[in-house]
Amino acid sequence: MDPLSKTATGLLPHLLQLRTLLNRGQLYEQAVQEAGVALDRPAMTILVILDAAERPLRVGEIATRMQVVGPHVTRHLNSLEKRSIIKRVPDPEDQRARLIALTPSGQRIVQQYTAIVNGWFTAALAQWPDHDRTELIRLLTRLTGDLTTQFDAVAAGGTPARGED
Repeated sequence: MDPLSKTATGLLPHLLQLRTLLNRGQLYEQAVQEAGVALDRPAMTILVILDAAERPLRVGEIATRMQVVGPHVTRHLNSLEKRSIIKRVPDPEDQRARLIALTPSGQRIVQQYTAIVNGWFTAALAQWPDHDRTELIRLLTRLTGDLTTQFDAVAAGGTPARGED
């Protein structure tokens, strides 16, 4: 087996293990409990996406980032809006459209939650040298981008690029 195939084969079990770890209901429940937040996971995901974007987003952008369909997001947005956690603001590029933004309350909620989760990451990475932490972020960013490109090609009916066998 060539080195590239060996790397790809070795990567999948670790990514699945990481996904399982991060998606465990108990971890999410512990984080929201410690943060004093009463939101379900999809709603919190929306808040984290809006916070990370650092700008208001269209419903479709949120749905794409969550990898779900728009109506799924809209249901959660309606609930979050009723609780004054998010607000709809005019789109400066299209006055007919609305963007989704965090309210100060929503910002506080997401900050409380991410502080807990970031604390877990900080503790896990505390013994790592700076260059390893920097490299981890760089490589995860690159991997995520490259995989997104591959999956988008497949979704568009194309074929993903393959490594040399």
